[in-house]
Amino acid sequence: MAMNSPLNTLHQQAEASFVSYGGNEGGPGAQVVETFGEVEGEYAAIRKGCVLLDLPHRGTLRVTGKDRIAFLDRMVTQELKGAKPFSTRRTFWLNRKGRIDADLKLTELPDETLLDCDVLAASGAAKSLAEFIFSEDVAIRDECEAMHRLALHGPTALPLLRAVCEHVEGAPLEDFGVRLAAIVTIAGRRVVVDRSDTTGEVGLELVMSTGDVPAVYEQILERGLSTNGPPGAGPAATITPAGYRMRPAGWHAYNIARIEAGTPLFNIDFGPNSLPAETGVLDDRVSFTKGCYLGQEVVARMKSLGHPKQTLVGLRLYPTEAQQGSGRECQPGAGAVIARSAQGEADPIGAVTSSTRSPMLGDAIICFAAVKWGLHEAGTELAARTEAGAVRGVVQPGLRFWSKD
Repeated sequence: MAMNSPLNTLHQQAEASFVSYGGNEGGPGAQVVETFGEVEGEYAAIRKGCVLLDLPHRGTLRVTGKDRIAFLDRMVTQELKGAKPFSTRRTFWLNRKGRIDADLKLTELPDETLLDCDVLAASGAAKSLAEFIFSEDVAIRDECEAMHRLALHGPTALPLLRAVCEHVEGAPLEDFGVRLAAIVTIAGRRVVVDRSDTTGEVGLELVMSTGDVPAVYEQILERGLSTNGPPGAGPAATITPAGYRMRPAGWHAYNIARIEAGTPLFNIDFGPNSLPAETGVLDDRVSFTKGCYLGQEVVARMKSLGHPKQTLVGLRLYPTEAQQGSGRECQPGAGAVIARSAQGEADPIGAVTSSTRSPMLGDAIICFAAVKWGLHEAGTELAARTEAGAVRGVVQPGLRFWSKD
């Protein structure tokens, strides 16, 4: 079940606004910071400095025992044999029908493996994985209440981390590449950090005991913020003498950046009813050369047949001058109908899963959309239903709209 953050009182004092993440018959969801009041400034910090994010919507599973890697390798879609300590890999955990039960990031440590996933999927994944343990030396524990995750995103994230922590073990922070991990201490507390660049900038995710979160968060704030004001106090609090240009940020700013960078999310852009081939991240999560795993027959059959019924694409929209000047919203919301053309709105061929206006592309409207196979090729013209009418869109090559490269 989703957990609210141990930092919520601090966020409220900073006059943050909140948004509910998830929540259904299985639980109430998590209260996630939407913004500290200046979305534009928070987004700018991702691109020019760094932001500190609180991630109560992420859950952690702990896997221990000498057989854990061999066991997980038989369960998940990615090749895990040869996984070295202080590395990460992304993978799916499927059910027997080949549908995605959880989108996992595995962080291998010397004596344990940490699995990061959507908090709403964590309990179910822990239980279903444990059902396959027989005589192996493996134990799986749901640590969503005991462990909590923060993140730093932006070009100054690594310098700030190096300034605020002491390295204990693992990959050196001077050359901390993507999919590497390390153990550090911040404010005397043990923190596992890994690098995941989900916004197109350096991204560092930090997991720790829930009781240690306030001390770690405040230590990062103390080093990253100036003394001109409290978190959320405005632009004066974003430029520090050390030059980190850090500020706390919320979901809204992160969401803009992750869509620009082509990062779809489980339970938002694909979910429990999705096949791996429908997600747009198949090659990153699935190995077609490894041994058997749960749901492999469905994945292999899909590959042999050539394609799924639908897949996730990146879609850039081009509203007309009349639509832009109509006073109506040209950006589609999640669930908005995708049609073959503006004249064919009655013929839906997909739906928007996420959308935003991109600062890096001159305020262009961009979105992820699940569309029928055959209409997913780059250059295909489609239309998205909006308040301003059907807006013309063009399928992009891949999910990434913007890159620093």
